[in-house]
Amino acid sequence: MAPRRCGVTSLYHRISLKRTTVANVWPTKYGLLFERSSSSHEVPPGPPREPLPTMFSMLHPLDEITPLVCKSGSLFGSSRVHYVVDHAMKIVFLNTDPSVVMTYDTVQGLHSVWALRRVKTEEENVVLKFSEQGGTPQNVATSSSLTAHLRSLSRGDSPVASPFQNYSSIHSQSRSASSPSLHSRSPSISNMAALSRAHSPALGVHSFSGVQRFNLSSHNQSPKRHSISHSPNSNSNGSFLAPETEPIVPELCMDHLWTETITNIREKNSQASKVFITSDLCGQKFLCFLVESQLQLRCVKFQESNDKTQLIFGSVTNIQAKDAAPVEKIDTMLVLESSGNLVLYTGVVRVGKVFIPGLPAPSLTMSNTMPRPSTPLDSVSTPNPLSKLLGSLDEAVLLSPVPELRDSSKLHDSLYNEDCTFQQLGTYIHSIRDPVHNRVTLELSNGSMVRITIPEIATSELVQTCLQAIKFILPKEVAVQMLVKWYSVHSAPGGPSYHSEWNLFVTCLMNMMGYNTDRLAWTRNFDFEGSLSPVIAPKKARPSETGSDDDWEYLLNSDYHQNVESHLLNRSLCLSPLEVSQMKDEDLSQNLSLDSSTLLFTHIPAIFFVLHLVYEELKLNTLMGEGIRSLVELLVQLARDLKLEAYVDHYYRDYPALVRTTGQVCAIDQGQTGFMHHPSFFTSEPPSIYQWVSSCLKGEGMPPYPYLPVICERSRLVVLSIALYILGDESSVSDESSQYLSRISIAPQKSQAEQEENRFSFRHSTSLSSLAEKLVVWMTNVGFALRDLETLPFGIALPIRDAIYHCREQPASDWPEAVCLLIGRQDLSKQACEGNLPKGKSSVTQVLSSDVPSGTETEEEDDGMNDMNQEVMSLIWSEDLRVQDVRRLLQSAHPVRVNVVQYPELSDHEFIEEKENRLLQLCQRTMALPVGRGMFTLFSYHPVPTEPLPIPKLNLTGRAPPRNTTVDLNSGNIDVPPNMTSWASFHNGVAAGLKIAPASQIDSAWIVYNKPKHAELANEYAGFLMALGLNGHLTKLATLNIHDYLTKGHEMTSIGLLLGVSAAKLGTMDMSITRLLSIHIPALLPPTSTELDVPHNVQVAAVVGVGLVYQGTAHRHTAEVLLAEIGRPPGPEMEYCTDRESYSLAAGLALGMVCLGHGSNLIGMSDLNVPEQLYQYMVGGHRRFQAGMHREKHKSPSYQIKEGDTINVDVTCPGATLALAMIYLKTNNRSIADWLRAPDTMYLLDFVKPEFLLLRTLARCLILWDDILPNSKWVDSNVPQIIRENSISLSEIELPCSEDLNLETLSQAHVYIIAGACLSLGFRFAGSENLSAFNCLHKFAKDFMTYLSAPNASVTGPYNLETCLSVVLLSLAMVMAGSGNLKVLQLCRFLHMKTGGEMNYGFHLAHHMALGLLFLGGGRYSLSTSNSSIAALLCALYPHFPAHSTDNRYHLQALRHLYVLAAEPRLLVPVDVDTNTPCYALLEVTYKGTQWYEQTKEELMAPTLLPELHLLKQIKVKGPRYWELLIDLSKGTQHLKSILSKDGVLYVKLRAGQLSYKEDPMGWQSLLAQTVANRNSEARAFKPETISAFTSDPALLSFAEYFCKPTVNMGQKQEILDLFSSVLYECVTQETPEMLPAYIAMDQAVRRLGRREMSETSELWQIKLVLEFFSSRSHQERLQNHPKRGLFMNSEFLPVVKCTIDNTLDQWLQAGGDGCVHAYLNGQPCEESQLSMLACFLVYHSVPAPRHLPSIGLEGNTSFAELLFKFKQLKMPVRALLRLAPLLLGNPQPMLM
Repeated sequence: MAPRRCGVTSLYHRISLKRTTVANVWPTKYGLLFERSSSSHEVPPGPPREPLPTMFSMLHPLDEITPLVCKSGSLFGSSRVHYVVDHAMKIVFLNTDPSVVMTYDTVQGLHSVWALRRVKTEEENVVLKFSEQGGTPQNVATSSSLTAHLRSLSRGDSPVASPFQNYSSIHSQSRSASSPSLHSRSPSISNMAALSRAHSPALGVHSFSGVQRFNLSSHNQSPKRHSISHSPNSNSNGSFLAPETEPIVPELCMDHLWTETITNIREKNSQASKVFITSDLCGQKFLCFLVESQLQLRCVKFQESNDKTQLIFGSVTNIQAKDAAPVEKIDTMLVLESSGNLVLYTGVVRVGKVFIPGLPAPSLTMSNTMPRPSTPLDSVSTPNPLSKLLGSLDEAVLLSPVPELRDSSKLHDSLYNEDCTFQQLGTYIHSIRDPVHNRVTLELSNGSMVRITIPEIATSELVQTCLQAIKFILPKEVAVQMLVKWYSVHSAPGGPSYHSEWNLFVTCLMNMMGYNTDRLAWTRNFDFEGSLSPVIAPKKARPSETGSDDDWEYLLNSDYHQNVESHLLNRSLCLSPLEVSQMKDEDLSQNLSLDSSTLLFTHIPAIFFVLHLVYEELKLNTLMGEGIRSLVELLVQLARDLKLEAYVDHYYRDYPALVRTTGQVCAIDQGQTGFMHHPSFFTSEPPSIYQWVSSCLKGEGMPPYPYLPVICERSRLVVLSIALYILGDESSVSDESSQYLSRISIAPQKSQAEQEENRFSFRHSTSLSSLAEKLVVWMTNVGFALRDLETLPFGIALPIRDAIYHCREQPASDWPEAVCLLIGRQDLSKQACEGNLPKGKSSVTQVLSSDVPSGTETEEEDDGMNDMNQEVMSLIWSEDLRVQDVRRLLQSAHPVRVNVVQYPELSDHEFIEEKENRLLQLCQRTMALPVGRGMFTLFSYHPVPTEPLPIPKLNLTGRAPPRNTTVDLNSGNIDVPPNMTSWASFHNGVAAGLKIAPASQIDSAWIVYNKPKHAELANEYAGFLMALGLNGHLTKLATLNIHDYLTKGHEMTSIGLLLGVSAAKLGTMDMSITRLLSIHIPALLPPTSTELDVPHNVQVAAVVGVGLVYQGTAHRHTAEVLLAEIGRPPGPEMEYCTDRESYSLAAGLALGMVCLGHGSNLIGMSDLNVPEQLYQYMVGGHRRFQAGMHREKHKSPSYQIKEGDTINVDVTCPGATLALAMIYLKTNNRSIADWLRAPDTMYLLDFVKPEFLLLRTLARCLILWDDILPNSKWVDSNVPQIIRENSISLSEIELPCSEDLNLETLSQAHVYIIAGACLSLGFRFAGSENLSAFNCLHKFAKDFMTYLSAPNASVTGPYNLETCLSVVLLSLAMVMAGSGNLKVLQLCRFLHMKTGGEMNYGFHLAHHMALGLLFLGGGRYSLSTSNSSIAALLCALYPHFPAHSTDNRYHLQALRHLYVLAAEPRLLVPVDVDTNTPCYALLEVTYKGTQWYEQTKEELMAPTLLPELHLLKQIKVKGPRYWELLIDLSKGTQHLKSILSKDGVLYVKLRAGQLSYKEDPMGWQSLLAQTVANRNSEARAFKPETISAFTSDPALLSFAEYFCKPTVNMGQKQEILDLFSSVLYECVTQETPEMLPAYIAMDQAVRRLGRREMSETSELWQIKLVLEFFSSRSHQERLQNHPKRGLFMNSEFLPVVKCTIDNTLDQWLQAGGDGCVHAYLNGQPCEESQLSMLACFLVYHSVPAPRHLPSIGLEGNTSFAELLFKFKQLKMPVRALLRLAPLLLGNPQPMLM
């Protein structure tokens, strides 16, 4: 493997070889752009060479550098593509969006603009082909890349130069102005030569012994990169390594867009010193560049073409400037003129000078007409000497090597001190720099800097919106002028405060429309708070010495005076109001006329209309009330003057108190109205959003609602959501051009008359829930959030809230977070956002881990189980302390009790030996504990990256009572096996490492950092590495470190590392890992390779590793080798002679994994005869001749072991049996299964080891997967008849004698077959907690326990019985994995106490593994039954247990930990979203139907382990206590899997009025709430104190506290209090707390109407909309379809509201209101005092405007029927008509219902 040279380092080499190589680096949209600097001596001697590129791009740090291509249009219109090779071209500016480059040609002195983009393939081809013309084959052969480089490209002729020429001749030539023959200088930069395919992308100019040479490296794009030796004498022969000329494909291309035209002036153009893009106030963009030598700022206007593909450049405008900077925030730029003035421009339109208080403006000395005392300094501060000084400075600047830092301040340092102030001699602004937002820095000539802020265009939201709307509607030129005028008024020195900004805006706007604001009554009194704006008539601005009476009048008429007059203080001081001499009416009624010559006069109707739309938009925001009232005054004035009666009436109905029916009118000459531009979108009927919604609710037709894009977004949102939800039109939100909206644009469209009314009707197309869902999802996509919903008026918001209420009941589990927030399901939104968290320490574990008091931890030794999640475990097993018990059984950090009775005949010395022997027995158990502990603490800990992982120590000492003396094995009294603890500490390391959760953040450094200092801990570290592989973290360990560990030659480390790495790369066929493993397996090395001395156990680990890496791939070569390895014969020397069984088994397991579950479809392996060969290994027979590469090795037989030609079945059978089981796993292949039947004759039984019968039975059952049944009858059916008939029941005393039957064989065969069947049952139902399987296995476990104590157990052999018992116990633990079942725990605890006798290390290992499986991962994990899991479990639970702690003869102990690969997180923990603590919740789990059972539902109380996900259809959190939540698994299990992998946290939200299961297990306390909920009399007696039982919402609790608590002597307030209490109760129990404000607003409005204090009718409108919504057809249909759906608003509340309003208005009619209505309908004025109530009446009863009435003829109607008929077309409700009829029919009595 040639190491691949990394792009960065090579770049570094190339660039750093000579410092001048890269002249500049520019960041682009795609990557970096480099400019190569040209050196002055690049003119080559000899014939012209092909020039080298000057610009390169690099798109990623690891990519090669590639040359840049450019595409320029030539004079004849065809465009050429070539590399950029022109040295004269310098980049001066690069912008990312739009992606453009500006270059300057130093020879021609012209700037050009290019678009930068990725290369298209055809352009690549052109360039690459281009560089390949010419050159004959032999040429290429002899000189390789050199010729390619030297090839001349002009006409394809071969180069003359010899390939052996020295490099000094190959230089790109520098352009000089003196060679016009060579280069025709057109903007298209013609004759650019292309780069040959062969160069290195960044051709550095290397300097060798003073001679400039190029080194050319030949590159190709493959991982092999050739490095070049940069030797001083590197001529062509030495430097070229390979004759391959792979091209370097260019990546970026520049398109020519624009070049400035050549100026006629002889003055030399110079490079732009500053370039920026700015846009003007109307969004037109300009590219501005400052040419300092000519003091010019050139602005080029550009815009996107209609298809958005290219930029079109327009005219150039020159602005005299010394410096400039963009002010992005307000779309302007600041220009420093040569005179020293700062001027603000927008685009190329001058806005005005900028005055900075504290800085002297140099121009004032010249231009100011004010007399000014002359000072000696005047002469210095005039501009003339300055400009001279500047001229000299600029020249100095141009010579400066770094043009960016115009550091002229240094020149002045000698003149002044540092701290000189502005006012000193001749300070002027020297340059502008660092523009950000709306702030820039001014650099002064004395070196100091000032940061200034340019004021915003408008600060108040109202003015901003109005300006936006007006700007949108006016032509661009007019708009810019208008904005400039406004800006200069608004930002005049001493500008306005926030409050008077609106007044200033109105004045400015009306002046521009031609009004004389001074003569207009309502504008003349505007109080501008002292800012005299230039717009206000000049007489005010002129300072007058004496003052006049007008000034006093002005004061008296000001707003301020009126405010003070009405102030409370005023009354209390008894100040009498001043007599204000009211302006004479005659004075006002003089006919005011408009000046038609002003800027906006012709656009008045358009401006009026858009401002009206802004007004309608603001009505949808309850926070803008004040702004609306200000706007109405302006609109009314305009509407009157434009004689738009309909609009005046509309405003009157909205704001009766503000809009008087008569007012001051300014006449517009009839002649001039012709000049007014009436836009096509102008409608005579005022568009009203309330009216539009109301019509939809009533199901009447309405024209589309006009809207301004961007400005009126709320109107658009409301219109479309009503169309979707009320009219049921799903297409309304999907397509942009909606039939419900007419988009306003300046371009003329079809006239309003043609846009006939659309008749809207409710469509029944889709189910209601989907409409609500669609609406909610659409609203969040548009960016509508709860905050916006709360500012909508309640009537408008009601349909949206209704939809939200619907969605809240049954949301989909996969909605995005924003949707869940909008519908108020925090549980879901939190789930969604947790789901998007990066994999780190999940926040939940932090929340859930209970704080253990630190004192206890320090006292007791760390037993490795402190980090378990106590809170969740205490919920799962709440009724007892089984978890503490497990901890006690599995801890290995404390000394054990050695309890030995000293008999009198024992001497002290013998007694000590006795104790130590007893301790040795107990240590067999202690050493077996860590494997189980690893299972218990699986993935429960997130390590701190700065601390090493704590590994609890393995304590092998004891304490002897009564004196608690220490007993130690190292005293030398008894013989202790050598290396006894080595595997125990390995397991201890694995157990510690498995605590680390897969989601933890761990890196290579941390793994190495954990390496222990002491050699004796190396085994633990080896285990730790294996654990990291099993939880997937070992992939982060650098390859370097892996090799480092393997070369140490430490056997354990190699085993742990090889298994760990393989497990981490499970089933990936990763090549690097395969290489790593092959080194350790002689069979995978070539036959000729040197024999490596690999320890046997490492070989075993490596073989299993191969199986893991190739799991399920059926890779032929691997399978072939492994098949041969199962029967590997012992070699001639001592090799392969010891522990052959474990190697053969490993090869069998690995073969099984490689072909896992493939059965008979092993593609391409039929010639290997895999099953037959395995069968032979299993039953024995003549060894076949070994094919393959290793024949040589096996020619001579072993000198140690005599095997002859037959297969040694004792070695090969287990591996072959399990390989068959795994290859045919779950295939139900009967023929293979029959091979595995237990023999049914005594003769054959004698040939098979009883142990192998266990494996055969297991294998057979795994193949016949679907036949496994969870009952003892099925288990017994696996026993052959001969055994069943003759087997003795172990309890009988005397043995029946029979000659030909060997009882021992029979009984051993019997127990092993039963054990095998039980184990297969465990696999089949692993992790399912299947009750029948549990009962069946539990019965057999009990049976084996009784057999063990039976008198004739010796026939079967206690060892065999113990083995079988352990196997059954493990099966039982597999079925109940993670459940912590009590009965299994009791069995494990009983066996834990048994020490001595037959109980060796292996049995303890099995029992504690069973205990670990039972509490897998602290109850969070369970086992899976996928093929891969079964393979892993077969390795881990192989039913032959080690006899002592160093026994690896039959099975490598390290494989016991592979169970991790079968564990999967399946615990679902409900977490209450409000308190953030785990809680109980009821789940309903639906199983898919299978061949054994129908689709069924099961209720589980979570936290609980879920069944395997592929068995489930859906999971649902059931009510009534928690909000329902559905996870549908038919759509895919991904969502649930991600929840489970993040600690299984499922957020749930408690419903109102419910308590959690912990506080109220039986649900009795909530019942209390239920009785109150049945709207009975108790609702009135609802005590606010009890609300805390219902809700935890702080807003509701404080509402109850402040508004519903009775205080002393309430009086009339009691009634309001009762109302509030019942409303609050209603909202909480119906779970609509968001309706509380609406209820209260409605109540307040009704009360206000009753007191006749309605000054505006918007609240009445809202009540009307609420009533219309609840009576709308769509709502009625919904109620019919969902009868059990909770009422959204109280059914009793609305009729009361309606009735009260009707009564109030009817009383008003009777009390003289009828005359008022009559007058209104006939167009006569009515009295002031009645106007508000009249407006309420008109709005509430939808009375048409008077202008509509004459059309139907009011006079002479005699009967009500006639009226009804005539009013039908006006869409007036009958209720209202009944009230009007008496007036219209001339009948004095109103017909009240």
